[in-house]
Amino acid sequence: MDSTSSPQVSEEKTPEIPEIRTGDTVKVSYKIKEEGKERIQPFEGIVIARKGAGNSKTITVRKLASLGIGVERIFPIFSPNIGKIEVTKHGKFRRSKLYFLREQKTRLA
Repeated sequence: MDSTSSPQVSEEKTPEIPEIRTGDTVKVSYKIKEEGKERIQPFEGIVIARKGAGNSKTITVRKLASLGIGVERIFPIFSPNIGKIEVTKHGKFRRSKLYFLREQKTRLA
């Protein structure tokens, strides 16, 4: 499969994306359309996986909601619905996939 078959995203529309690694705590602001209105909702959590290459690159972000329930979202990095991505804190993990955090009930997950 050649890289030209993936959907093209224009360079001027994409916001500046910081260097994101697994283990980083990120804050993703994404656009939500509800009843004709559009608003930006932040989602802050730990990056547990990175997948894809080029314009189809995605990150999986996990956070603990109320009562210790884990919530995961997969964000396409170059989606037009992503407002901005901020790296809050860099993590020190030596794994490419942090799926073991799903079983942990600590503050790390």
